[in-house]
Amino acid sequence: MGYLYLLLAAFLWGLIGPVSRLAFQEGLAPLAVAFFRAGIAWVFFGLHALLLRQVRVERRDALPLLLFGLVGVSLFYGSYQLAVVYGGAALASVLLYTAPAWVALLSLLILKEPLDRVGLLAVALTLLGVGLMGVGGGSGVRVLYLALLFGLLSGFTYALYYIFGKLYLPRYATPTLFLYALPVGALGLLPWVEFAPLSPRAMEALLFLGVFSTYGAYLAYYAGLKRLPATRASVVATLEPVVANLFAFLLFREVLSPWAYLGAGLVLLAVLLTVRR
Repeated sequence: MGYLYLLLAAFLWGLIGPVSRLAFQEGLAPLAVAFFRAGIAWVFFGLHALLLRQVRVERRDALPLLLFGLVGVSLFYGSYQLAVVYGGAALASVLLYTAPAWVALLSLLILKEPLDRVGLLAVALTLLGVGLMGVGGGSGVRVLYLALLFGLLSGFTYALYYIFGKLYLPRYATPTLFLYALPVGALGLLPWVEFAPLSPRAMEALLFLGVFSTYGAYLAYYAGLKRLPATRASVVATLEPVVANLFAFLLFREVLSPWAYLGAGLVLLAVLLTVRR
């Protein structure tokens, strides 16, 4: 059951890019998609926190939660959507998984965790992989340097979830943290949102992103973590870019260049080395 939960989480996360592209085709801007994703997921996390009766946080943690909402939600959700727009769902999903390299560096700087030879090799492989992806791009790439910029930014902000979780998950349940972080993140995206009537297909895409690919994916992932070691969970989660690449090809015929696929392989190898470490 643990593996099934983790596979479900990776599958739902892998659909974020392809489903977002469906929303773009209905006229929604990328930051609007990020805004609605955060807002819809907040409703479900809020109800969950109320059911758990865990809605209070200490006053000293209010500012870190505010900052996490702006960086971990506004910046992360927004940059990932922009990476999908400029680079396609396939490239964006792989660049997202530069996060372990960022985690290694941030852990050294913030948590004072040592960076050994394996960690350095993982960082080097990630940089080389990103460089190879920058050589070729692919059929779904519009503006390569913007795709790389926003993709790397999404990976960096995604890495902050690990640092934040190490500091605050021991004290609060996950729904409690997102109860406060998600509305702040949505407000951070609000200035770039132009409200207009939504088509049924756009509403379906947004509901899927908020309910299934955000709220549901987190529930499935943490259910899997309860049944399996964190190392195995992290390995299974690397199936996310595989799912994203598969559906990006099936739905939009996105194909990366051979150099980009080689770079993607190096990034995933770096992820596995980091998890092994």
